Amino acid sequence: MWKEIKVLVIDDDEKRRHDLKVILDFVGEVAIGTTGDNWKKAVESEDKENVGCLILGTTTDVAKVISDVLEWEPSLPVILLDDATIDDDAEDRVKKVVIARMETPPNYTKLMDTLHRAQVYQGQFKADTARGQRRDTQLFRSLVGTSRSVAKVRELMTQVADKDVNVLITGESGTGKEVVARNLHYHSHRRHKPFVPVNCGAIPQELLESELFGHEKGAFTGAVTSRPGRFEMAEGGTIFLDEIGDMPLHMQVKLLRVLQERTFERVGGNKTLNADVRVIAATHQNLETMIEEGKFREDLYYRINVFPLEMPPLRERTEDIPLLLNELVSRIENEKRGSIRFNSTAIMALCRHDFPGNVREMANLVERLVITHPYGVIGVSDLPKRFRHVDDLDENMVLPDTGNGENGTPGFVNMDAPALLPVSGIDLKEYLSNLECNLIRQALDDCNGVVARAAEKLRIRRTTLVEKMRKYDLHRVAS
Repeated sequence: MWKEIKVLVIDDDEKRRHDLKVILDFVGEVAIGTTGDNWKKAVESEDKENVGCLILGTTTDVAKVISDVLEWEPSLPVILLDDATIDDDAEDRVKKVVIARMETPPNYTKLMDTLHRAQVYQGQFKADTARGQRRDTQLFRSLVGTSRSVAKVRELMTQVADKDVNVLITGESGTGKEVVARNLHYHSHRRHKPFVPVNCGAIPQELLESELFGHEKGAFTGAVTSRPGRFEMAEGGTIFLDEIGDMPLHMQVKLLRVLQERTFERVGGNKTLNADVRVIAATHQNLETMIEEGKFREDLYYRINVFPLEMPPLRERTEDIPLLLNELVSRIENEKRGSIRFNSTAIMALCRHDFPGNVREMANLVERLVITHPYGVIGVSDLPKRFRHVDDLDENMVLPDTGNGENGTPGFVNMDAPALLPVSGIDLKEYLSNLECNLIRQALDDCNGVVARAAEKLRIRRTTLVEKMRKYDLHRVAS
């Protein structure tokens, strides 16, 4: 019925435990028989993924055994034998995992039906867990790349996403600072409340206070009605102060008070309003240099810089460029706006470009090429002149397949093509491990955490995938 799934039988009644093990072996189920005191030793060498349910008989403390087993593997359903009972004052989680009671010797039909219910319970439990954890996977996918710098950013994001602290994101223009801010909001407990972005450099200085804090009717010429500010609009959620380095000094003082007191007043008003808002700020400028020049307040800097995140420029993670190109093309395809394909030499040329505009510059390039060469194969000669860092004579050079194209569908070159070694060299073992781990994560996510289906998608055996999940500690990421 189940492939490679075992049943854990814990019972201090040796004869009943032996008889039940014989019955389970007869119906094709592998049983692990043990007592309430020795079950931990019995499962030391067992893979938790291969244990499908717990059948529990009499033991010293039934509720404690169930609780301890759930600590070991929370997805296990419990089947109680005969007169095994749980005290009324036991924890709710202990009571909820009991899905059936079975008398011994069991009726064949009742036994198979109960085992099937256990299988359904565990499958549903893991699917629900995968849905809850899919946010983490999406967060990883939002920052495409396998480079060490991107992996570090992902790690920091997972650490701070659910913490209610101010975050300062630094990095050059176009590196994806707002993408990070939105992900931090989406993965926080404030995700059901608004995310309100404000570009401090795009709003005239005389209007910035009104824009942030709102104004009352008649507060200034043209204020014909009262208007809430961005802090009010973001109540309970997150406000993203982009390019905070462009904020004038007099506004920095007002913002500092809001961060310290968590209160503010509208322009022209005297009613104090509370600000239950998480602040995420971003800038492409060096705020420490601005502090030395007297252009940015030091006290505000330390208030917003509780948790710093630095976005790496694209030129420092060249190995991510093929993956980014693939992601950008895939998004255009998903939006039904066309598609293109890059040949190996074009990708090499782009890998040698400095990209001063970073990911935004690359995205604009892809958008332009989709318009000018719909469903075409882009070569070096099709790129704008400033991107042509490889001669047309090198068109026969090849790169690895980093796309998702199959059987001629839009993507990149095939998997049989030799890989391009970055000029700076590469840690091959780490690169391959990161690539394998990322593909396993995506397969698990696409299959809603069902290991067997993910194994089929990766063309490997289920037991092999389980071993790799243990190797990369993916049990809690997707299972």
